[in-house]
Amino acid sequence: MSEIILKGIPAAPGIVIGKAYIFGKEELDVEKVMISEEQIPLEISRFEDALIQTRQEIIVLQKKIAQEMGTEHGEVFDAHLLVLEDRMLIEEVISKVKREKQCIEFIFSEVLKHYAGVFSKIEDEYLKERISDINDVGRRILRNLLGKKRKVLSDLEEKVIVVAHDLSPSDTATMHKNRVIGFVTDIGGKTSHTAIMAKSLEIPAVVGLEIGTVQIKSGDKIIVDGSSGLVIVAPDPETLKKYEAQGEKMRGWTETFVSMKTLSAQTLDGKLVSLAANIEFPEEIPTVIDHGADGVGLYRTEYFYMNRRDLPTEEEQFEAYKNLAKSFSDKSVIIRTMDLGGDKFISQFDFPKEMSPFMGWRAIRFCLARPDIFKTQLRAILRASVFGNLKVMFPMISGIEELRKAKILLEEARMELRQKNISYSDKLDVGVMIEVPSAALTCDILSREVSFFSIGTNDLIQYSLAVDRTNEKIAYLYEPTHPAVLRLVKTVIEAGHKSNIWVGMCGEMASEPALVILLLGLGLDEFSMPSASILEIKNVIRNISCAQAKEIADEALTLTTGIEVENFLSRKLKELLPAIYGI
Repeated sequence: MSEIILKGIPAAPGIVIGKAYIFGKEELDVEKVMISEEQIPLEISRFEDALIQTRQEIIVLQKKIAQEMGTEHGEVFDAHLLVLEDRMLIEEVISKVKREKQCIEFIFSEVLKHYAGVFSKIEDEYLKERISDINDVGRRILRNLLGKKRKVLSDLEEKVIVVAHDLSPSDTATMHKNRVIGFVTDIGGKTSHTAIMAKSLEIPAVVGLEIGTVQIKSGDKIIVDGSSGLVIVAPDPETLKKYEAQGEKMRGWTETFVSMKTLSAQTLDGKLVSLAANIEFPEEIPTVIDHGADGVGLYRTEYFYMNRRDLPTEEEQFEAYKNLAKSFSDKSVIIRTMDLGGDKFISQFDFPKEMSPFMGWRAIRFCLARPDIFKTQLRAILRASVFGNLKVMFPMISGIEELRKAKILLEEARMELRQKNISYSDKLDVGVMIEVPSAALTCDILSREVSFFSIGTNDLIQYSLAVDRTNEKIAYLYEPTHPAVLRLVKTVIEAGHKSNIWVGMCGEMASEPALVILLLGLGLDEFSMPSASILEIKNVIRNISCAQAKEIADEALTLTTGIEVENFLSRKLKELLPAIYGI
């Protein structure tokens, strides 16, 4: 068999070489059997028993995972329990049994297919990925109706790389880390439970491979490169040797990085910078702490509103933010208010269909239009601020008017809490994300009315260069090193410092080693990134002086194209750390 190279979505970094194990969904054959009027109550009773049995199974599994891996991982199954309590689904099944007089297994499987079909047509990527929750619970119920035993990954007896069309939260949660050394799935994205769990367990993973289960067979030797999203089937000797060396090199780097976990991010000439983490889900908190983060530079709260049919209450949000604050004690935690819209839609908000959703009714624009929803979140954040060092940050601010309106609503939220004698901290710092060119160009005005800036380069780049970062046809135009982008970043940092406020960055630029040198030279105070990048970036910072970084940044700013800047910075990084980045 000749070597096959497959490309997917990088879900969890690292390189692993091993034997493939195809983990297929067992066939749950359901026959269409007609029933009599008299049998209907019995079928409904069987369905209710299956629901109860399934609920008990999930609760047992949830407790087991919470004990072994932490409460946040057990919370993954809350969505499964919600499916079991879905009255619309239950009533639809019972109604169809009465109307069509067919066995409960067949009726339930048909309703399940209908629900999965509806979700698959939703444009929102995150909601699409929730199909796995519905399917996982649905298959559990069907197994209980059919009296079949479930195949689980905890039964594995040797080290393998799991290859599957999809892995449910139940599957990933029961993985034995010492036996599952990596995994690959045909479907899924970076926000799926599968990807989150892989990062948490630090198991190299590639998702969205599309044809992995077709091209790979159980027993095949495969290479999984979770950093680049590559899967190599039946590697030839040269490829194998190359990846074995690269894997060994990465393990050496990891040992170097881990040794720095308790050290500060301090340059050779003594400047301290903060290395924080970007997080989306509570499940990520243990990993963030384990990687020695200085706190959370960006907590994306919009995901708290998804995967549900109702809006989160103030109490629910308060508990979530309180848990976040207490988890990090006195370390800074920046909560970004909901950034819904753009690519993150949710049905109950009735977002309009827009030609350019990324520049439409989203983020702070939505919040200001719906102060009832916005103030519920603000009150929850204020209440939670008593339990730690919370800060609040407004996204997509385009000018001072929006900032002032948002601050007025924050003050109204404070007043409402005072009237009810509910405690909150008076020390809640307010900041803005600089991700719109108009905000970057008027940052001297904004800086007078906030405590900090956080530069959101992902959007700032696409807005400044008129490049849709999701469009593969013009991906080559998306340049973080474009001189225009660098000038805007420099402007924001200088304006912030002139007003005596600190400036951070929570875009992808902050986790790129070569770009970190430039940003350090420009005077950036805080770098916020995925937790897996923290130790590598700390290593870069501890091996350079601010004076060196400034010289490099000054020279980079004289260059005329993004590719010139990129090549220049890459060369400087290799000179700085040749053992890791090569010459």
